[in-house]
Amino acid sequence: MNNHLNQDTICAIATANGIGAIGIIRISGEKSIEIAQKCFKGEDLTKVSSHTVHYGFIVEKSQESSAKNEDLDINHLSINIEEIKPDELIDEVMVAVYKAPKTFTAEDSVEISYHGSPHIAKKILEVLVKNGARLAKAGEFTMRAFMNGRIDLAQAESIADLIASENEASRKVALNQLKGGISNEISLLRGELLNFTSFLELELDFGEEDVEFADRTALNALLDKIEHKLNSLIESFQYGNAVKNGVEVAIIGKPNAGKSTLLNALLKEERAIVSDIAGTTRDTIEEVLHIKGNAFRFIDTAGLRETADEIEKIGVAKAKEKIASAKILLYLYDEFDSSAAEVISFIKEFERKDLKIILLHNKIDLNGGYFENELDTKIKNALFPDVTNTIIGISAKNAESVEAIKTELSHYIEDLKDTESNVIVTNQRHYEALKNSLSAINLVKETIASQISSELLAFELRNALENLGEISGEFTNDEVLGNIFSKFCIGK
Repeated sequence: MNNHLNQDTICAIATANGIGAIGIIRISGEKSIEIAQKCFKGEDLTKVSSHTVHYGFIVEKSQESSAKNEDLDINHLSINIEEIKPDELIDEVMVAVYKAPKTFTAEDSVEISYHGSPHIAKKILEVLVKNGARLAKAGEFTMRAFMNGRIDLAQAESIADLIASENEASRKVALNQLKGGISNEISLLRGELLNFTSFLELELDFGEEDVEFADRTALNALLDKIEHKLNSLIESFQYGNAVKNGVEVAIIGKPNAGKSTLLNALLKEERAIVSDIAGTTRDTIEEVLHIKGNAFRFIDTAGLRETADEIEKIGVAKAKEKIASAKILLYLYDEFDSSAAEVISFIKEFERKDLKIILLHNKIDLNGGYFENELDTKIKNALFPDVTNTIIGISAKNAESVEAIKTELSHYIEDLKDTESNVIVTNQRHYEALKNSLSAINLVKETIASQISSELLAFELRNALENLGEISGEFTNDEVLGNIFSKFCIGK
């Protein structure tokens, strides 16, 4: 596939913003090698082999020097920096040349490694643009890889996920998608469905002869298989979303329950202010902690209580907002300042089907350790039949049982994972396309059961095929593509 974008040669900084030891500028397009050569003092890049690296200088040649050196065959081993005019020299560089089609974009490409100064990068880009390139748009290199058929749309999106990965689990999932994980799964299903659609189309060509090429029983069996696989992929999204974005964990309880102390114990640093004065935490404090390769976003909230203090009221309201969006609640209470009715009332207020609640009986250091007492028994009897909770005895002050909390949090992630498939859905667009595909498959099944005409059945099959094809980009539109690639960084 090609489009008008591929007629231009584009350039951009590929490394992170700021000062570094080395920076890289990449160029891609039909004239990338020619443009790079115009501002490179060294070996003739138009004559070198693909996938080779060459030493030299980036220069801003004047018209006079360009004309003088136009036919000069320069050997990189005999470069003399003193021959370059001071006002022409920009930087000493290494230039890598990659020739189509074995490149990231499937186009001729050049990468310039320069000393990592933002000013040098700006000067090199100016010279490249002056010689015929243009500055790349966000995600344009990856978009070209997609448009040129080197990767599909799901793989393109996985590149953005890989760049943004902040933990081991998200890196592995993104890498699996880059290798074609979900695309391969969908392609196999779509291929089988396409075969049946072809037979059905053949029936329509011989409509007057009343023949049946597409076995409805076999089609139903295939639809059941596709439905099962789609359900499995859809269910994996909850796990995939947790891996990609981290799990939001709200630490809640009454004022002085030990919430800030627990956050500090989990992070092993004094992140939150701890005081005996009730209501110290007025705003939410958020920190990320990686446990067994997964990210958990801990939120220390204001103590939950009725208050006349206007600022504290705002803190309590924010705490309730965070509770509404959290996937896990760590609810702290203690036998010295809590009643069973109080704890039960709080939990009943916030419990919901998709929320895991971990009850933390705090301050066990004050009574010589943890043992289940009447308070815990009443709480268990009231709550455990309805919600899958657990109670852990802890001392936030002494960091006792912190590892038990981390283990329980890890179990949450493990329980989400579907062991049936190695493919994990992490992308909201894929999730919506899978749900639409499932709806389309169910419509096909209903059409067969109703013994409706082959024409309508063929229409529903084509609709199912299009929904499946949206994931890999076989069916998409410019608006969707623009939205996807605009979220990439410039230079990728």
